Parts: sequence; structure tokens; C-alpha cells
Amino acid sequence: MFTLFQRDDCHLCDQALAVLAQARVPGLDSVFVDDDAALEARYGLRVPVLRDAQGRELDWPFDVAAVEAWTR
Repeated sequence: MFTLFQRDDCHLCDQALAVLAQARVPGLDSVFVDDDAALEARYGLRVPVLRDAQGRELDWPFDVAAVEAWTR
């Protein structure tokens, strides 16, 4: 299970989603930080951020190779 923290109308988030699709990341959920004060405080300047089930986080920018290596 992976979660992408993102914002509405975020071109970097759109790019991250394209990379994750190319990397075929399974079980991807999206969480929008805009309407949550705690998430906004934590991720506001960092989005997009990919988090795995163990709580590890991969900050943007990342490419397919980086995602594949990180998800192993």
C-alpha cells in the first residue's frame, strides 16, 4: 500500500502520478492535504510525497528508476 500526498491543481503532483503509473506502483491511494491542517503543516511545502505502509517517505522529485528502487 502506497499513499501519495498531494494538492489540488498541482502540476508536480500530476507529474508524480504519471511517474507512479509508469512504475506500476500497486495499491496507490491519494490524499489531498489542502483541507487538513495537520497534513498541510506536515506536507504543505513538500508535496508530492510518496509514503509506504512502513511510513517511509520519498519526496519529489523522483523518476521511475528511483521509485522502483525505493519500493523493493
